[in-house]
Amino acid sequence: MTRLLDAEPVVVAAGVDVLADALADQAVPVTRVDWRPPVTGTQDDLTRVLRDSRRVEANAAAIARMLRSTAALVDVKPAREALGLQPGQFLHAGPPISWERASGPMRGALIGALLLEDLAATAEDAERILAAGDGISLEPCHHHGAVGPMAGVVSPSMWMFELVDEANGGRSWCTLNEGLGKVLRYGAYGPEVVERLQWMGKVLGPVLREAVRRAGSVDIKAILSQMVQMGDEGHNRNRAGTLMLLRDLLPTVVESGADARDVAAVARFVGGNDHFFLNLAMPACKLATAAARGLPGSTVVTAMARNGTDFGIQVAGTGDSWFTAPAETPEGLFLGAYGPADANPDIGDSAITETAGLGGFVMAAAPAIVRFVGGSVPDALRTTREMYEITLAENDAYAVPILDFRGAPTGIDVTAVARTGIRPRINTGIAGREAGTGQVGAGLVSPPTECFTQALGALARTTSGT
Repeated sequence: MTRLLDAEPVVVAAGVDVLADALADQAVPVTRVDWRPPVTGTQDDLTRVLRDSRRVEANAAAIARMLRSTAALVDVKPAREALGLQPGQFLHAGPPISWERASGPMRGALIGALLLEDLAATAEDAERILAAGDGISLEPCHHHGAVGPMAGVVSPSMWMFELVDEANGGRSWCTLNEGLGKVLRYGAYGPEVVERLQWMGKVLGPVLREAVRRAGSVDIKAILSQMVQMGDEGHNRNRAGTLMLLRDLLPTVVESGADARDVAAVARFVGGNDHFFLNLAMPACKLATAAARGLPGSTVVTAMARNGTDFGIQVAGTGDSWFTAPAETPEGLFLGAYGPADANPDIGDSAITETAGLGGFVMAAAPAIVRFVGGSVPDALRTTREMYEITLAENDAYAVPILDFRGAPTGIDVTAVARTGIRPRINTGIAGREAGTGQVGAGLVSPPTECFTQALGALARTTSGT
């Protein structure tokens, strides 16, 4: 407590809630400060990194690249054309993982992908092939400039959106969204899952390709900007974004010359799948964060990704290195009779939305999201406000109306996470623990602190001019 001349006492309470509450009950003005000590054991690394002569300039460059990034949908094509995938090559979400360490939903999605590619006749055959590993290659989507929701499995015949960043010269890809429930990305692989993917390859992909090529391009970043104003946060709520995409593409879909029944089926599928736009938001966010890569000394996080076993992050100043720790299990709301015991640990590349400042970082703009992932509207507001504490900039392209149109918190800073102990907040779907189950719920989760302390240590070992 301090007194300035004859003014009333000024009380600043730093994490002392009992004292602050007692004074507030006595009508004494209290300014509460959410101060926390640095994460234990990080002091030396923090000192070295914060003194790095390259850090300020490198972070400024990283943020500038992220904020000026663009994202235009320019094509739709099979993964064999987009990424050059060959039979037996599969991509997956998160940091590198082997079949032996793969979670249930990751295994289920890989089994379904082998069935889709006619590399196995039954699920049992697929499992034997994957366990043997002969002729099978597993790599992260991120290693190819791509992103994949949940299990994120990509096989050669799956169709992908292709987006470009004209400002920074980047290119990124993501598969088409299947919808919710029993779908491949959640680890389901039954006949209905494979049949849906086959229809997407035969009808949905080709129709969308013709429509996008006729349109020339679709400005995905512009849609993202508008949808944040309309109650979407770009991760688990994409209703407005999906409908705006349909608005932009439907005329060229109709003009494409496709069979009328196929046009109707495509419009019905996209319009009836509120999550369809997620698979465009993700590569748009990947373009923004990838633009910050390769800047020695930068402490900006460029990827947060999960494979159902490990959570991994990448940082602008450390290139392709992954910093991993066991993934935590989301807490949230469950479907039907499912409960926490059915939930798999966190999975998916979709946390790229939070990495770019969307998703959980702008939950304040999408208060209705709490009915899907749990929590309350005050929780959503508090989460967004807290994320400003660990980021370096605000992205005015994604303005939050309820916060007087303040820009989205953007550019996660490894040093800020270590200094405050505040972890990024992610809203996400929850996959069933057992292969073949599909989605069991949706909730909230954070990366393990160890990911950031590892990254901080690696940055400290490469410091310059300390």
